[in-house]
Amino acid sequence: MMASLAAFAALPFLYRFCCVVYARVRLLVSLSSENQRFFAEPPSAWASLIKKHVIYSPLFRVRHNREFRLSAAVNVGTLPSRFQAFFLVGYLAGNIVFCTLMIDYTEDTTSMLGEVRNRTGVLAAANMVPLFLLAGRNNPLIQLMGIPFDTYNLIHRWLGRIVVLEAIAHTSCWAAAKAMKSGWEVVAKAINASPFIRFGFTSVVCFLFLILHSPSALRHAFYETFLVLHIMAAALAVIALYYHLAFKGYPSLRHVKIVIALWAFDRGLRLLRVLYRNVGRKMTRATCEALPGDAVRVTLHLARPWTFKPGQHLYLYMPRLALWTSHPFTISWSEDEQHVKFDDEKLSLHRQDITHVSRTTLSLIIRRRTGFTNTLYKKACDAPERIFTTRALVEGPYGKIDTLGSYGTVVLIASGVGITHPVPHVRELVDGYAKGTVATRRITLVWAIPNPEHLEWIRPWMTDILSMEKRRDVLRVLLFVTRPTSTREIHSPSATVQMFPGRPNIDTLLDAEIDQKMGKMAVMVCGNGSLSDDVRRAVREKIHRANIDLIEEAFSW
Repeated sequence: MMASLAAFAALPFLYRFCCVVYARVRLLVSLSSENQRFFAEPPSAWASLIKKHVIYSPLFRVRHNREFRLSAAVNVGTLPSRFQAFFLVGYLAGNIVFCTLMIDYTEDTTSMLGEVRNRTGVLAAANMVPLFLLAGRNNPLIQLMGIPFDTYNLIHRWLGRIVVLEAIAHTSCWAAAKAMKSGWEVVAKAINASPFIRFGFTSVVCFLFLILHSPSALRHAFYETFLVLHIMAAALAVIALYYHLAFKGYPSLRHVKIVIALWAFDRGLRLLRVLYRNVGRKMTRATCEALPGDAVRVTLHLARPWTFKPGQHLYLYMPRLALWTSHPFTISWSEDEQHVKFDDEKLSLHRQDITHVSRTTLSLIIRRRTGFTNTLYKKACDAPERIFTTRALVEGPYGKIDTLGSYGTVVLIASGVGITHPVPHVRELVDGYAKGTVATRRITLVWAIPNPEHLEWIRPWMTDILSMEKRRDVLRVLLFVTRPTSTREIHSPSATVQMFPGRPNIDTLLDAEIDQKMGKMAVMVCGNGSLSDDVRRAVREKIHRANIDLIEEAFSW
């Protein structure tokens, strides 16, 4: 089973390797605008079919990231893509085959149950290795295979369900065989009297609790409570399973040891990250400013410099507000500050008496929801001038880095707080265009917001971008106000920054970009599920017309 899993993992790894090499070649060739035409032609018919019906395809028609909701407060999850479903169904089928293949069902029932018991127990322990690997924040496969965190999170959840089902089948086969031979009283007596059985039973109970408290509706409604209980139950399950296997010295004990090593490595590395990033001459501090539209701008003054790449996210700790829990947020902006430090108390103008201390500031836009974000917003609103400063800890950077500089045309589409993802890409591409280090010749930023007050979220950053060298030659900004209170709110500052009422028509926008494209085209979307699904559908319909790549940013829980 592990060999088959490794063989399947080789496919996305090979695909990722080819994409990275191709992107590098495309960048070097396309630095000259005349060579952009080599990459502008649509892909071949078979490549278009694979991208349309396998790589970018939702499971059924168009729905993928739009959540299923029973009410405004009850979210029951999303549908996987076709490729994700193919992997999950194939892996589940493989486990079923390995649990049942080549068992002699003609022999007595007790022996048959014993064989199934052994196989399900071994597979449950073996599946815990990828289960815990994909659960860690320091998952090396994210960068190695270019697969985003939310996909690994989806696989982690289904691997957990497989482990729980195999553990239940393992226990059920043992209990049924025992009861058929000596009665159910012997089963209860074994659980109470035998440490070997008791530890195994404890582990299964913990696994059962993990699957019962993890449905999407409960997870989203009480996430912070869910996370604490999830970690505690998982730790108890691993400890109990370790002692269960250690009593008899089963070979599967090595899988549990690997799980413990992975968990310890991830937690240890996380602790080192937090200490390194935040502990220095000064501690990391956060300046929190309440903004219109139920949002907070958090500016983090880091203790140590941090090289930030667009597309990365961090985990934020604010002990005064949420004790020790952490929450993930996309990094919206980064700046390096130079502080002048004097070695003596008295003023000196000699170079040797002055040192420049470099500090990095990272900025986040946090939209108020429930729990921590609601507490943060209320505290900012209650503070004098709606600003307060507190100590904070950051952990990171994490995330798959999407490099867009090899594309001739880049379309960035966002809604609401999803604008935090494309803004750093826009700055990087405009700066690269001015310096001649990227192939991008056309950038279009599309942002859908309910009302113009949301423009305050990124106003200082967009002011910097709009003042960059050669910005007018390459960047166009389209703002769509979906619920304007007055027509006076809709005005276009310039030909390159335009504002429209209503929702964006993705088909019309992409048609216009395809007609004026240069080189290969990238469409990146970060927003609500409905917008993401609409962009996915539009891209799939136009793959035969242009060489387009779809990049979707979604952080699921």
